[in-house]
Amino acid sequence: MKNYSAISEFILLGLSIDPNIQDMLFVLFLLIYLFTLMGNFLMLLVIRADSHLHMPMYFFLRQLSFLDLCHSSVTVPKMLENLLSESKTIFVESCLAQAFFVFATGGAEACLLAVMAYDRYVAITSPLLYGQVMGNQLCIGMVWGSWGLALADALINILLAVNLDYCEDQTIPHFSCELSSLFSLSCSDTSTNFTFLLCSSVLHFFGTFLMIVFSYAQIVSTILSISSTSGRGKAFSTCSSHLTTVTLFYGSGFLSYLLPTSGSPMEMMFSLQYSVVTPMLNPLIYSLQNKEVRAAMGRIFRKYLHSFM
Repeated sequence: MKNYSAISEFILLGLSIDPNIQDMLFVLFLLIYLFTLMGNFLMLLVIRADSHLHMPMYFFLRQLSFLDLCHSSVTVPKMLENLLSESKTIFVESCLAQAFFVFATGGAEACLLAVMAYDRYVAITSPLLYGQVMGNQLCIGMVWGSWGLALADALINILLAVNLDYCEDQTIPHFSCELSSLFSLSCSDTSTNFTFLLCSSVLHFFGTFLMIVFSYAQIVSTILSISSTSGRGKAFSTCSSHLTTVTLFYGSGFLSYLLPTSGSPMEMMFSLQYSVVTPMLNPLIYSLQNKEVRAAMGRIFRKYLHSFM
């Protein structure tokens, strides 16, 4: 048995050991990462530049784009490096840091999606009071609260993991460092770590999911009470983008963590979905399904086109 100080590196097995497949995966995930960067930076630019989008809904969407940039950048660059490397190693300190930021950004996004559901709930159930209820201070406070809860949750779990001793087996059957993967490498008693991780996951992720479900139950009840078909369609269209994002994030996230075998093909696929693919899809979802965002992009494009002519 070796203690924590004796082991300096872990080995991330990644997605494949076949060099030809690794080359193809590198090109694929490099393109996905570049599209993620371009799409989310474009969303940040459009929302900031167009005054028509200076509303609570788009303020939260801007925070979501920033979170997607952070969440994707925590894991994808190291994964790309390992696809081209033979050693595929990561320092223990770097692994713990990556696990911290994966947990923190994922937790912040879960809270933010719940906040966005509350925003839609207020907009649809109390449209006349929407401007008063969703004031600037409340919106900023809910964003800071999302980050604060996520960072505190991640910090508690990581501080417990720092004190673990690790055995000679340094292999992590995954493309990134996650807390559950580190526990299986430890020679120490991890029952406390598992208990804290389970409690924080239930309170954080399932808690926010229940808040989203409650908000949408009220939204659906309000929409069904609208007499006109066009009115119901217009009310639902304001929620469709957010509902799609929630389904992708929670669906793949829950399935990934509910699968018992760490490093299994299905578990890896769902992990890729919520940590790599979903951050790329979110800007597409909000730009394709949201008329205001499409109109803002058109106005900015025409403005810059005229400036060059």
